[in-house]
Amino acid sequence: MAVAGNDAPDLVTVPTRQGLEAVDIIRRAGRAGGVGPVLHDGSGDTLGFLVPPGTADAWDLPGSACTQTNGRGMRFGDAVPPATGATGWLLPPDAVEPVTDPAVLREALGEAARLIEAADNCR
Repeated sequence: MAVAGNDAPDLVTVPTRQGLEAVDIIRRAGRAGGVGPVLHDGSGDTLGFLVPPGTADAWDLPGSACTQTNGRGMRFGDAVPPATGATGWLLPPDAVEPVTDPAVLREALGEAARLIEAADNCR
């Protein structure tokens, strides 16, 4: 099933390390809504969280970006990754919630950034 237009999710991209921490934080805490589909890029530099449409309009978390997908290459139901180069699913749509709640994601990304900073300062 393809998703297009106003029904298409937005995409929050973050550095991989922070994104992986955020996935763990959301899953460990059993936060309401859970984590939705997560993409990884072929180079391993970023993760992308699918969030509800319209999230990009108000997203302002430093160190991340949120863009409207407008359904470009998004296919769900068969866990086929979007047609964007070497991108693939870290968490495919058929294994998780439909999208990640932006408030839950924002909180988890903030916590992840603090954990990473603390770990880096201990070296």
